[in-house]
Amino acid sequence: MTTRPTPAYAPGVRVRDMVLGDCAAVAEIRVRGWQRAYAGMVPQAYLDAMDVARDAVLRRHHLAAGGAQVHVVALAPDSAVTGWACYGPCRDAGAPPGRGELYALYAHPDRIGTGTGRALLTELTSRAAAAGFRETALWVLRDNARARRFYERAGFLPDGAEESFEAGGAMVPEVRYVRTLSGRAAG
Repeated sequence: MTTRPTPAYAPGVRVRDMVLGDCAAVAEIRVRGWQRAYAGMVPQAYLDAMDVARDAVLRRHHLAAGGAQVHVVALAPDSAVTGWACYGPCRDAGAPPGRGELYALYAHPDRIGTGTGRALLTELTSRAAAAGFRETALWVLRDNARARRFYERAGFLPDGAEESFEAGGAMVPEVRYVRTLSGRAAG
């Protein structure tokens, strides 16, 4: 298992590979993250129906399935899991060769602004570059201004692509961001 030292801007945050024992904590972070970050952007009934136990089962399934996805968690100084992120090959139809995709990045809602997200993003962009990806893409809710600012500060730019997904009977628009990687990318 790989554990990286704390970046200078995230005192006490460590990042390591995710293990099956992390799935319950990751599910809690993901569900609470959706419920807080997407309030007003995704139908409230959909957010209220999200279930941590059900999501933990999905996290276990995805992690156990293996494949090309890389999952990492952020840890607080007391070793509590405070964030989760994963990436792999780009899933977009017609994606150029050498493009990876950041599938998910969540910090526990109480940890936003502590460097947890930045540490996760730094780790995954570094790993993607080391794995030979020349760029990485991600999809973010169009109306999620806070997340968009976070990714823009990290060098991601919108490329004009938009798509929507259905959640609770409503269409939720997303925009794609892309960032060029080189060598050991910085977050």
